[in-house]
Amino acid sequence: MSSGYVSSRSKGYIMFVAILIFLYIYCRRRNRDEILPINWPIIGMLPALLRHLSNFHDHTTLVLKHHGGTFRFEGAWFTNTGFIGTSDPMNVNHIASKNFSNYGRGSNFQDIFYFFQGSILNSHPDVWKQQRAMFNSYLKRKTFMNFFQQTMKKKLEKCLLPFLNDVSEIGAHVDLEDVFSRFTFDSICTIAFGFDPNCLPNKFNELRDIAYQKSLPVMDEVIIYRHFIPSYLWKLQKWLNVGHERKLREAEENLDRFLYESITFSKQEQCKCSSSEEMDDFLKALTKEGSGKGEMDEKYLRDNVITLFLAGNGPVSSALSWFFWLVSTHPIVEAKIIQEIKDNCPTQEENQIPSRDEYLDKLVYLHGAICETLRLYPPVPFEHICSIKSDILPSGERFSPNTRLLYSLYAMGRMEQIWGEDCMEFKPERWVSERGHIIHVPSYKFIAFNQDLEVVWLWARLSKSGLYFKSKGNGKIGTRKIAIKIKGFYSRTFVESI
Repeated sequence: MSSGYVSSRSKGYIMFVAILIFLYIYCRRRNRDEILPINWPIIGMLPALLRHLSNFHDHTTLVLKHHGGTFRFEGAWFTNTGFIGTSDPMNVNHIASKNFSNYGRGSNFQDIFYFFQGSILNSHPDVWKQQRAMFNSYLKRKTFMNFFQQTMKKKLEKCLLPFLNDVSEIGAHVDLEDVFSRFTFDSICTIAFGFDPNCLPNKFNELRDIAYQKSLPVMDEVIIYRHFIPSYLWKLQKWLNVGHERKLREAEENLDRFLYESITFSKQEQCKCSSSEEMDDFLKALTKEGSGKGEMDEKYLRDNVITLFLAGNGPVSSALSWFFWLVSTHPIVEAKIIQEIKDNCPTQEENQIPSRDEYLDKLVYLHGAICETLRLYPPVPFEHICSIKSDILPSGERFSPNTRLLYSLYAMGRMEQIWGEDCMEFKPERWVSERGHIIHVPSYKFIAFNQDLEVVWLWARLSKSGLYFKSKGNGKIGTRKIAIKIKGFYSRTFVESI
């Protein structure tokens, strides 16, 4: 009887393996194209996604091109990991503008971005409206713009340019994205708290690892995994405090500790200052605005301050890194930028940048080079949203409520139907008209500065002038003295950030 039981169990195993082999052959024959992911029973297309996670954006672009700009990704059963991906500008215009009210963040968004709960990225719609109005009011102030430009100019002249000059003279190797990340982190701290933590020194040998400054890139890395792995898996890791979730918890603790300590320090400094002094930094302005509404707790201040870090740290450092890589690998573009600067900007002393906007506004070709960088390597490569009601996209794709959609800004920058057959080429000329003016492209085609999205909107308000200001300032000094040779480039923020 025992041997019969074993024999029947062995037959069961053999039959199970035979079924798996049959399903594998069946699925392979149905999908012979290696570009398209195989839709397996139970696990869906998850294996293909995980296999291409390191080059997710490039692979997604190939799949979307093969499917005419829109593709339905089938996730594992009962996991809500499926989504519709699109790079069709008409679909994007429908989602982000025409039918914007039908789309939100989705049920699992707050879980994925729990650390940012309370910020403009992950707040309740009513709170979001208040935060948006508050940030809009603050960023439009002339005092803020003056303080912003002074902060950038000072950090450029006193730290970034001397640091790059020192690197050039001693022939050292540095991670350029890390340098720009430190630069933007210090700048945002000055804008938010009124002090510079000096993560970026002016000498290479003074460079040191700083845990809280490294936190945001680590959090970017883990959050993208959360998007595509079934939630019960990463929640189990979080409960066990292992793997990526352990790295995330450590990064969150380091950043939170720094933010709360900085808020406490800033409030102590405010007490020392007279009330007649002008409120420059964000925390002072926020405290002053809420002075008649009762005491603001530190959690509220922390939530609003972290929005500035989301908007201005990773996106700007990523864009600057890609900009310098692209320019350094295109000598003709570099020569044109140098010549434009020489023709339009007055000669200044070493390690100084022009402070008058009219000089910078004449750098049209450089402006085009920055736009071209953002087209090919958008700092926010894709946007994650979820439908509230059923809908039909202009491309004809139908879906039910609570369907996740990802529209890929990265893929949109590589679509021939939007940018022509030379869409893969770095050509700043495509942004300059025959009369020498910047060509403006509709936001649903070039959405890097789309103001209808929460973080991208704030980044646009905070960083658009800052990005041009930084790039033009860096480019100008680079033509005078500092020669940066980039042997290879890999953008951590771009690959892992959303």
